[in-house]
Amino acid sequence: MKKLCFASILFIVQFELLLSFASVANALIPLKPVVLGLVKPKTIVSKTTTIWLPRLSTSYYLKTCPVVEQVIQEKMAYWFHQDNSLAASIIRLHFHDCAVRGCDASILLNHKGSERRAHASRTLRGFQVIDDIKAELERRCPRKVSCADILTAAARDATKLLNGSFWEVPFGRKDGRISLSKEADMVPQGRENITTLIHSFDSLGLSILDLVTLSGSHTIGRSTCYSIQHRLANYQGTGKPDPTLDAKYLKNLTRSCKWSSNYVNLDVTTPKTFDIEYYSNLGKKKGLLSTDQALYSDPRTSPFISVMATQPDLFFNQFAVSMVNLGNIVVPGPSSETEVRLNCNYAN
Repeated sequence: MKKLCFASILFIVQFELLLSFASVANALIPLKPVVLGLVKPKTIVSKTTTIWLPRLSTSYYLKTCPVVEQVIQEKMAYWFHQDNSLAASIIRLHFHDCAVRGCDASILLNHKGSERRAHASRTLRGFQVIDDIKAELERRCPRKVSCADILTAAARDATKLLNGSFWEVPFGRKDGRISLSKEADMVPQGRENITTLIHSFDSLGLSILDLVTLSGSHTIGRSTCYSIQHRLANYQGTGKPDPTLDAKYLKNLTRSCKWSSNYVNLDVTTPKTFDIEYYSNLGKKKGLLSTDQALYSDPRTSPFISVMATQPDLFFNQFAVSMVNLGNIVVPGPSSETEVRLNCNYAN
């Protein structure tokens, strides 16, 4: 009954979101159907393949490891209290995993030439958190819980620890055995144009609404100055800074980014709070990454930005939906290429 009630609430929220977007003149993009583990879990198969896979399930570990969510939640709470910045890092790590070969924990493999060793992955954090969770689950449920499922649920719990959204995670992912550093460059790095971003998300089975909503995770966390230095001077060869940056904000960023290795907050207003200020900042020319600010000006994405900036409940609920969509991405392959790892850092 609890699941049915929550599912009904999310359906209503989706309907309200549709009405809100319909009231915006340029919002002609249809909503993506709700894909929730607590409604009808669906595996999103990357458009690069035509192989079908069984659906994921929220009851996957009910008999084989009923303590799985309890262990993940307890470990995440422990690490969060040690270093609360790890929450944003885990969410980012999950995205980087799912954006390459689907959600198969390939980002966790630690060997020469792996995604984890790629230049694009150099600032990823949180690996020790997943290792700790995996070690405890191996002790309590040997050879049962995949690293991919751990990372997916950990991203949910990280969001909740930040007072963000909560959603039920459908389980049943397997761990991939292949991880290539060159493929890590497929993950958006914050300098792409909106068309490239839309195509990137579309190739994963994600919609423009998912793109805008998942970008909202930039309401917390930090970025290196390397990702924005091209905006601070001689933008696109003009000899001037990016004109879409607020003048005072530009001054502060220039002062903070004397070195490319320095860090700055993604959300200049409430950097440690999971809220809608990220969207509000875009309307004030205070989006940190060029991709963030471009979402505000592009007619394909701006209507969604306008709605998210004024309706926090819709953002919170849509974030849950879009995170399930992200977590359900798989790229099928031969069974010999998947497994349940004993150690998340290495293939069996």
